Amino acid sequence: MTSELKALFHQYFGGNPIIAFAPGRINLIGEHTDYQEGFVFPAAVQFGIWTGVQKNKLPFCRLYSMDFGEEFTFDWKSFSPKKGHWSTYVMGFLAQLKQAGYPFEGFDMVIGGNIPLGAGLSSSAALSVSIGTALSQLFGLKLNPLSISKYAQNSEHQFAGVNCGIMDPYASAFGKKNHALLLDCRSNQHQEIPIDLSEYSLLLVNSNVKHSLADSAYNQRRAACEESVQLLRAHFPYFQTLRDLKNENLNEVEKLLPSSLFPKAKHVITECERVQLAANYLKQGDLKAFGKLMNESHRSLSRDYEVSCPELDFLAQKAWEFPGVLGARMMGGGFGGCTINLIRKSQIKHFQDRIGSEYLASFNRQAIFISVEISSGTHIVLGLD
Repeated sequence: MTSELKALFHQYFGGNPIIAFAPGRINLIGEHTDYQEGFVFPAAVQFGIWTGVQKNKLPFCRLYSMDFGEEFTFDWKSFSPKKGHWSTYVMGFLAQLKQAGYPFEGFDMVIGGNIPLGAGLSSSAALSVSIGTALSQLFGLKLNPLSISKYAQNSEHQFAGVNCGIMDPYASAFGKKNHALLLDCRSNQHQEIPIDLSEYSLLLVNSNVKHSLADSAYNQRRAACEESVQLLRAHFPYFQTLRDLKNENLNEVEKLLPSSLFPKAKHVITECERVQLAANYLKQGDLKAFGKLMNESHRSLSRDYEVSCPELDFLAQKAWEFPGVLGARMMGGGFGGCTINLIRKSQIKHFQDRIGSEYLASFNRQAIFISVEISSGTHIVLGLD
């Protein structure tokens, strides 16, 4: 990708660009906990976005997208979001730099990537982080990974209109090869947890569905959590969000909340504890215990939080029944997307053949299998000569 991008850059703009890379991410465990200041457990993967950039001494910025085969130009002194267009991510990050008082000028940029579409690997966060890393290097801004993460998040909020959490850009910025990040979404601090999967591997199974109720259901779940917090606040003096409660509090919480709210609160409380346990098990190299937590996470997301769907439940259930799979669960917001599976490497081909044919027979859809490797976070691939 680096050589291809460099050649295209020279073809469109001439010169030799700085090239930055930012990865997509997986989340090993810890779904729907981030907006309750909880714990998540992401890792960067080998797929990502490359951004090449150079100054052009012009009153405008010239962009080219390899994926869309499209050029775009805008005045760097005066610009606004172009809803639904890839250029919005460039302008959004630039707006954060402008607001923070950083100096910049006109530039040329080429963007390309290899993140599988629809796999829930957070291509938009990788795009924003890659752009930010490239611009920081180009203009000598010396932005640290946390600043890049926050600017990327704000860019999505303000320009792309996506109310995303910190996890996706954070994992892309801070990722470390063969490590997952135990991220505290209250403090925005993390621990690097070494991951040694030995004869096992992480395999995503893309259900190839995305149900239309995902956005409205997300808002409903978030509102249910916030309502629970208001009702519980009077009974727990130290309490700020659901992340402050433990499994031992569940009996008391059940008495205090209506039956419509309790299962949602239960998921967040138990999922935060699962994340902490998962990190400890992986430190100890106990993959079997970690796999059981993955299974518990899926059941909680499906039964208590109700963000799964028949396709994801089918894929998880079939994985649990398959020899060589230690754990499987849905990954991401829900109602479609991928399951993440911890599977013995020697069983992958057999797993793909069996699950693929059974899924096709049941849902008349092709499942897509994606092997992921835990990789490094954003970095400069090619600097100035």
